[in-house]
Amino acid sequence: MVITFLKERISWILLFLFSLMLIIVFAYIDPGLSMYSTLYMVAILLVIFIIFLFLRFIKEVSYYRRLENWAPGLDLHYLEEARSPFEKIIESSLQKQTQQLEMENQQIKLEIEQEKDELLRWIHEVKTPLTAMKLIIDRLEHPSSKSALANEWLRIHLLLDQQLHHKRMPTLENDLYIDKVSLEEILFREIRDLQSWCMQKGIGFELDLAVKEVTSDGKWLGFVIRQILSNAVKYSHSSEITIESEALGDINVLTISDRGKGISQKDLPRIYDKGFTSTADHAGHAATGMGLYLAKKAADTLKINIQVSSIINEGTTVTLVFPKMNDFVDIRMTTK
Repeated sequence: MVITFLKERISWILLFLFSLMLIIVFAYIDPGLSMYSTLYMVAILLVIFIIFLFLRFIKEVSYYRRLENWAPGLDLHYLEEARSPFEKIIESSLQKQTQQLEMENQQIKLEIEQEKDELLRWIHEVKTPLTAMKLIIDRLEHPSSKSALANEWLRIHLLLDQQLHHKRMPTLENDLYIDKVSLEEILFREIRDLQSWCMQKGIGFELDLAVKEVTSDGKWLGFVIRQILSNAVKYSHSSEITIESEALGDINVLTISDRGKGISQKDLPRIYDKGFTSTADHAGHAATGMGLYLAKKAADTLKINIQVSSIINEGTTVTLVFPKMNDFVDIRMTTK
């Protein structure tokens, strides 16, 4: 900051030094002027100028240092009150820009909220014809057509459900209701919804639930499990998906294992990234890259730790580690 200040005042310094040199030159040229007295006066003036620069540095730098360390944002209270005319010009300009940015920010938030409401309304409206379509499909007599249409209907249903929860994710904390929920009921419901897809791909389920109840939010836990199961079914064929639960001390663990194509080791660190699909099957169009991303966000809010291990062409294991009872105090505090 000292160097910056000196650079800013270099014109003052050069002018003053030039003036002192001019005085010394005049004293040298004019025999009537005492060189000793002149140098004494020049030394006094130089000391006064140095003291003046120091005082100006103390006064000016405090404002500009706060301006330099100003954290990005729209809060101007951190800045020191302007005193000099130029500081007031800077302060006035910052206030005007801040007010303009706040107005634009509020407008953008309003537009995003309106777009979100419109999308949610559209999703709910689409559910009506989807429900009617499901009833029509259930009445079909041709097995192959019924199975094919049921699978396409399920894909649309899962994508809409994913989009609906995606839009609700920013306000997830306000939607939580932590209580004892039946893990068995949630799993059976999610498996039943995927039944037609599983039958087409020849996939079965093997359940071994030592723990049948966990403490969590039933709706959002179901969403997390839905994303994991749909991924397991999507990337498996003619195999079984094993689901196990157990208690390890004071924590509960749910494990979902498939025997699908697996995930390469270089892809594992990126599976929770938004929009990431795969580097091994990058040309595929079935994946959206949103399932595990949304599942991880929801699980983090529920204090559930998701762990994924996989071996390519052998399968993938997803482990959900539920929090201890004491951890739910933090959840309840954040939802208030």
